[in-house]
Amino acid sequence: MPSARITAIARANSRLVGFLQRAETLRTRPGAIDLTLGNPQELPIPGYVEALARHLPPIDRDSYAYHRSDHNARAVVAKRLIEWRGLPFEPEDVALTPGAFGALAIALDVLVDPGDEVIFSLPPWFLYEGMILGAGAIPVKVNTRAEDYDLDLDAIAGAISPRTRVVIVNTPNNPTGRIYPAATIEALAKLLGERSSEREIYLLSDEPYSRLVFSDASFVSPSTFYERTLISYSYGKVHLTPGQRLGWLAVNPSMPNREGMQALIEMAQVAGGWMFPNAVMQRAIVDLEHLSIDMVELERKRDLMVDELSRMGYSLNRPEGTFYLWVRSPDPDDFAFCNRLADDGVMVLPGTVCEGPGHFRISLTASRQMLEHSLPAFEKAR
Repeated sequence: MPSARITAIARANSRLVGFLQRAETLRTRPGAIDLTLGNPQELPIPGYVEALARHLPPIDRDSYAYHRSDHNARAVVAKRLIEWRGLPFEPEDVALTPGAFGALAIALDVLVDPGDEVIFSLPPWFLYEGMILGAGAIPVKVNTRAEDYDLDLDAIAGAISPRTRVVIVNTPNNPTGRIYPAATIEALAKLLGERSSEREIYLLSDEPYSRLVFSDASFVSPSTFYERTLISYSYGKVHLTPGQRLGWLAVNPSMPNREGMQALIEMAQVAGGWMFPNAVMQRAIVDLEHLSIDMVELERKRDLMVDELSRMGYSLNRPEGTFYLWVRSPDPDDFAFCNRLADDGVMVLPGTVCEGPGHFRISLTASRQMLEHSLPAFEKAR
């Protein structure tokens, strides 16, 4: 018999898997417009392929040997973090990982024991629950504030128990595009500090979209306010290359027993199946770190879709970051609505997948032409 743990994970994600399988079939149709996931719909950004090619040739006999986190690459990330976060990061605070997926898995492996509780807010990235179950912990879900999708601190406070070990905060948020204000994050830090008197509560700050912030918003990391913070990050978002698995997990420089945490993270990477990026990706970080998708064009696409969908009568907020729109479905059955859209060649993600029934999520990673061509289908489905 399969393990009860994996069976529970499969059950929790069954509707997602079924929908994505249908989407994979539909996206091969001529003229299909795929707005489901954050996949690239155009060729890579300028400089990306050249950076990989530059670091592909071996420089010595160890170029393709086993590598843990490369010191030079860690130093590049630490330097950026000092500029970005204003905290004294050292290269040893940075563990290079196969994307934010890997960073989250490693963090949970280090922080939780079976039966520990991990709190996260709804609507969430749709795989938190599965990853928490995979680590043997118990997912504890709380709602965000209905009016603005900000964190509901009272709900988080009410969910904390003696078993609470981790609170996950995803900002900018997938799927809502909300960036949690500094005042909210500071209040959360105070709450977690007060409730950590008997047993430490860690904050896992999932920040893969932290460079995808629109010009009318600003971002602050929870690491600014809470010393027991681990940061997970992925280059797959800012480069729009999710298949090239590259990211990192960073230890807050103020973390108690900082060196002990660094050592445990590396041990978890080894024991978890050599959870390091491949050697070429690590060497290429020096040239990849400064690259980004065109944020000016992304903001134009955001404004186009928000304005047009609002004109049609759809209800949605203007996101502050990420490349997603979170929209209320005109049909309470969001799967039925998304299937009707798919029949007209436009695929979006049902909100139920993100535990937000009655909504759907649009990915803006499509070209502007694809987005413009999707509008008649949205008008018809309304």
